Amino acid sequence: MIVERYARNLGLPGWTVETQRRLATAGVLVVGAGGLGSAVLPYLVAAGVGRTGIVEDDTVEITNLQRQVLYDTPDVGTSKAEAAARRLSALNPEVTVTPHRTRLTPENAAGILAAYDLVIDCTDNLATRQLINRTCLELGKPWVHAAVSEYYGHVTTLRPAGPCWHCLSGMDTAAEPPPSGILGPVAGLIGCLQATEALKYLTGTGRLLVGRLLVWDALRPGWEEFSYRKNPDCAVCGNRNIPVPPAAD
Repeated sequence: MIVERYARNLGLPGWTVETQRRLATAGVLVVGAGGLGSAVLPYLVAAGVGRTGIVEDDTVEITNLQRQVLYDTPDVGTSKAEAAARRLSALNPEVTVTPHRTRLTPENAAGILAAYDLVIDCTDNLATRQLINRTCLELGKPWVHAAVSEYYGHVTTLRPAGPCWHCLSGMDTAAEPPPSGILGPVAGLIGCLQATEALKYLTGTGRLLVGRLLVWDALRPGWEEFSYRKNPDCAVCGNRNIPVPPAAD
């Protein structure tokens, strides 16, 4: 570990060389390398997370570049996962970046997620979020959820023993939302919050957004925070014997 690279981390109150080493041994899986992922991924890699996986089966399109700042115009038509991995490896060659050029499915989800300590949901569809929720519960994995649309975004962190995404959303199945616009900086802002939650979890720093949904409205502008609780009758996590990994709040 090159200490000089992480000097601004090490200058933080309570952040020691041991804290940095803890990051270096951690693994984070980012599902989706679009607008949210474009903010999450560089900050995780730059901070020194030892292993970062990227699940993404899409290719770069010209319309992505308005908000997906991880890519350049020459990347159009190429694999997002591989283009992201190349750029991130150049940003920090000390860490490992693994592209999983696939869509997360019920058949491969457990096998991919099992290799990582934390999952970050940077997807844009309900079916994948439901799959992440169920798989993380089965494996006892924490995950950070976020969503953005137009001028709005929200973020929360989910732990195996706490309320799950279904407790928050109340949805088993739902129609996909219609395509809509998104102000690029909103995706960047919410993605940065996801990265912050991830680094806090991995280092045991601060209080996580567990049972709390933080919502940003760029038009007002302003933040709102909503609390939510575990539903004992939840169809997904209610009355489950869930494995819980040791971690600080």
